[in-house]
Amino acid sequence: AAAPGQDTVTTPPAKVEFVGKQRSGSALNPEISATGDVRLAARKDHGLSGDAHEFEVALQSTLDPYSNAKVILTLSNEEVGIEEGYIWYTGLPARIRADLGQIRQQVGDLNRWHLHALPETEYPLVYQRYLGGDGLSGAGLSLYTTLPFAIAHGTHEVWLQGTTAESQPLYGTGRHGTLLGRVQNFWQLSRSTYGQIGFTALGGDHGDTLQGRVLGADLRLTWRPPNAGTRQNVTLRAEGYRFRGTELGSTTTRYGMFADLVGQVSTRWILGTRVDWLEEPRGVRNTEWQVTPTLTWWESEFVY
Repeated sequence: AAAPGQDTVTTPPAKVEFVGKQRSGSALNPEISATGDVRLAARKDHGLSGDAHEFEVALQSTLDPYSNAKVILTLSNEEVGIEEGYIWYTGLPARIRADLGQIRQQVGDLNRWHLHALPETEYPLVYQRYLGGDGLSGAGLSLYTTLPFAIAHGTHEVWLQGTTAESQPLYGTGRHGTLLGRVQNFWQLSRSTYGQIGFTALGGDHGDTLQGRVLGADLRLTWRPPNAGTRQNVTLRAEGYRFRGTELGSTTTRYGMFADLVGQVSTRWILGTRVDWLEEPRGVRNTEWQVTPTLTWWESEFVY
């Protein structure tokens, strides 16, 4: 009510606006990226050669508030294929993330990485000889979560994966069921240093004739000062594996490892060395080793 002698003021109703919640056309477009691995090689017996070794095209999109999708196509001289293609779900009970599709599996520290992202130009020998030439990947389900407690102020992650994988060292020919479990532990040791320790177990059978089991342990230690992280850092990585294969009732146990040390000495230059050693997984107990020094030059954040 208005005070005596004052006019009554009537407030006009607020204007009603209707806002559509549908996704716009541009939001439906996936994020797209591409990488190329082009090589020049000088060999004692073959001279100088060039090779467009591999190209990758990655497409990633948010489907809804609960799920995302990623597809990575690989193009090389030998084939055009899908290196990865999966949907992942978040917001599940117990803080679980679920990946469904074709995935690179969570073995050690580097098997999850794609070829162009490795510190060197090839996967470690123990990955190639015990898992396959390009490491281990499979089609199936991956479950991931972090444990709700901390040991010595660390973070502890767990993966459980069930896939059908193609691995000549493990199963010979064809795709076969593979179960994998991994525990990974992370500690921030100081403002500049963090450490990571992981343990992996995997295996499967090719009927009653061929079986493969792999146990692994890995360590990573990184020093990266906060005020110079883009131009000065050092990473030490070491992984060891036991391969246990059974073929026609005969069982062999073999061991393999690698260690690499990578140091960024300036904004553009990175030095590194990897040492590989292993026993051949099946047949005669032959050993194989190599030393791979690397020199990397970064043109920019996206090209090296």
